[in-house]
Amino acid sequence: MLEDKNQERTSLEKLGEFGLIDHLTQNFQIQNESTLKGIGDDAAILDFGDKKAVVTTDLLIEGIHFDLSYMPLKHLGYKAVMVNLSDVYAMNAQATQITVSIAASNRFPLEALEELYAGILLATKTYGVDLIGGDTTSSQTGLLISITALGEASEEKITYRDGAKPNDLLVVTGDLGGAYLGLQVLEREKEVFKVNPNNQPDLEPYSYIVERQLKPEARKDMVKLLNDLNVKPTAMIDISDGLSSEILHLCKNSKVGCNLFEEKIPLDPTVISACEEFKLDSTTVALNGGEDYELLFTIDQSDFDRIKGNPNLTVIGHMTDIADGAHLISRANTKIPLTAQGWNSFDPPK
Repeated sequence: MLEDKNQERTSLEKLGEFGLIDHLTQNFQIQNESTLKGIGDDAAILDFGDKKAVVTTDLLIEGIHFDLSYMPLKHLGYKAVMVNLSDVYAMNAQATQITVSIAASNRFPLEALEELYAGILLATKTYGVDLIGGDTTSSQTGLLISITALGEASEEKITYRDGAKPNDLLVVTGDLGGAYLGLQVLEREKEVFKVNPNNQPDLEPYSYIVERQLKPEARKDMVKLLNDLNVKPTAMIDISDGLSSEILHLCKNSKVGCNLFEEKIPLDPTVISACEEFKLDSTTVALNGGEDYELLFTIDQSDFDRIKGNPNLTVIGHMTDIADGAHLISRANTKIPLTAQGWNSFDPPK
């Protein structure tokens, strides 16, 4: 649950806005030469020299994007950073700085926000990014987190969504569907807890998929791998809303079609077994689940030899002429039109 009811609680009113900022950010150290000035002035000063700057932002709202009944605040801080860094890596860029803004209701004492910032701090250290500013304010509707990430890349390295060509290979990093199934496990245990608060869930069999939901990792390592392999994707996007949705984004932006092969979609064994347990179709989960934060990209066929056999990368299809449309080629070799049924933050609650 959110907090131990007996632990010390320090009212945020005691610190005031600037005292709170100083307290929460005291452990953050500058790690990038491009950060000339971080926290502590009216604005941060960055110097990217001959590099191009990349900027992205995301807003996470309690009750819409996260549920604190099973999302530890430290994990939430970490994940909120990952969501943003993933978008920078999807541009084939390196993330360098973040700003963090939060709005918290009076049910959150200082100790709760310290937990949140402990996760943010771990993410900045692990991924080598600097916290350079942000804002704090009060909220009447729980917790809101807005993070902006900045990054840099040389112009020739930056990869957009609109560069895919017919016959390009469609490649994905890692495996898919785990985050969605981790969410199903957590939601199920939440319902059990409501009925019997003394019941302690055994999440050990689901550790991989629960971690995919609570503590995802952005694929900075894949940006480095592609650079080391001397492969520049023709188009790239991160998988936040589901594989089918992201493929259709690439198709629309690049004005191409696609053939995605069901049998090629990478699934972890724990995903397959959890799908059986929940009576879900694993392909549907991989296509529509979302929150995997893997990278989906296209490459010229001439680069295939450089990536083949790499355990981190899977060729799952190829791009076609726009007139051919986007299709899933089933295991039975049936062509099924690809539709986006992934995460939509404006869907009504179920």
